[in-house]
Amino acid sequence: MALVLNEEQQMLKESAKGFLTEHAPISVLRAHRDAGSETGYSSLLWPQMVNMGWAAILIPEEYGGLAFGHVGMAQIIEETGRTLTASPLLSTAVLGVSAINLAGNEEQKSQLLAAIAGGELTTALAIDEGAHHCPANIAMSAECNAGNYILNGVKRSVVDGSTADKLIVAARTSGEEGETDGITLFIVDRDTKGVVVERSVMVDGRNSAIISFNDVSVKGSDLLGEQDKGYAALSATLDVGNTHLAAELLGIAQESFDRTLQYLKERKQFGALIGSFQALQHRTAHWWSEVELCKSAVLKAAQTLDEGDAKSAALASIAKAKLCEVAELATNEAIQMHGGIGMTDEYEIGFFIKRARPAQMLYGDYGFHADRFSMMNGY
Repeated sequence: MALVLNEEQQMLKESAKGFLTEHAPISVLRAHRDAGSETGYSSLLWPQMVNMGWAAILIPEEYGGLAFGHVGMAQIIEETGRTLTASPLLSTAVLGVSAINLAGNEEQKSQLLAAIAGGELTTALAIDEGAHHCPANIAMSAECNAGNYILNGVKRSVVDGSTADKLIVAARTSGEEGETDGITLFIVDRDTKGVVVERSVMVDGRNSAIISFNDVSVKGSDLLGEQDKGYAALSATLDVGNTHLAAELLGIAQESFDRTLQYLKERKQFGALIGSFQALQHRTAHWWSEVELCKSAVLKAAQTLDEGDAKSAALASIAKAKLCEVAELATNEAIQMHGGIGMTDEYEIGFFIKRARPAQMLYGDYGFHADRFSMMNGY
C-alpha cells in the first residue's frame, strides 16, 4: 500500500488540526497545570471529542462505532502531539477499545464499546508493576474463589488511572513472574472495594496513578478473554498503543521543528539571522530529514494494523523506537536553538520536551523496542 493518505484521511487530519488549534492550544494545558487540575485535562474537551466521533474511530460499526481505522486515528493523535492536548483519547479510545475488541466477548463488546462511543465510559490500562515497562513481569495475583477472582497487587504508571471509570488489569492466574503464560485480563470498576488509587502528576502535568488492589473481588463475568491466555491480547493492545504513541511523538517532533525554524528566521545575533549560520542549517536539515523518515514509519505501522498484517508487531516497535530517538533529537535541538529562553516557562517550546519524555517511556522506550525488534528477527 502506498504511504499516502486517502482523501477521507486527509480531511480528518485537517479537521482535527483545526479543532485542536481552536479548542486545545497549549495555553489550555498551561492553565490546567497552573490551576492544579485534578483531572489534568479539560472537562469540556472530552465531550467535544466524543461529539466529533473520535471516541468511536476504532470501534466496529456493529457496536456503534465508525470503524475508520488506525490510519485515521493516527492523524488525530499526531495533531494532539502538535498541540500537546491532554485527554482520555489514548487510554480510552485507543487502548481501552483495542483491549475490548481483541479479548472481549459479545456482551462485553456490546455494552462497553457502545458506552465508550457515547462518551459514557473511560478506561485505563493497568499493566506495569516496576519502574520500567515489561508486560511479562506481572506478579499481581488473581485467585479463583467460587467463581469470582480475588486480586492482590500494585500497578504503577497507570495513565489516567485516577479518573477512569474502569480499569483493564493484567494479573497472574498461574505461572511465575516473567512468563507470558498465566496472565489474565480483568475489567475492574475503579470504585470497587479494596481498590486504592494514589494520584501522581507527571512532568507534563498529566495524570498517572499508583493503584493498589487489596483483596479486590471481581466476578467471573469481568474476566476479559480466557483465563491464563491474556498475554496475546495484551501484547496486541500494546502494539496499537505504541503505534499511536509514535504518532503523538511525530506531532511533537514536527511542531518543535516548525516553531524552531520560524525562530531561526527571526532571531538575530552578531547582526545576522541565526538561520544563516551554516552549522545551524546543517543541524536543521538533519532534523527535517529524520522527521520525514518518521512519517513513513508511523503511517506504515498504522496501515499494517488496519490490514491485520502479521508484521504489525515488528512495525509498531520500529515506529516507537524511531520516534523515541527522533523526538529526543527534536526537543533537544528545539531547546538548544532557542537558547536560554527555551527553558523558560514563558516560551511554549519547553513544554514539548516535558511531554516527549513521558511518552517515550510509556509502554517501552527506545531500548525496549529496539531489543524487541531484534529478538523478533533472531538477532
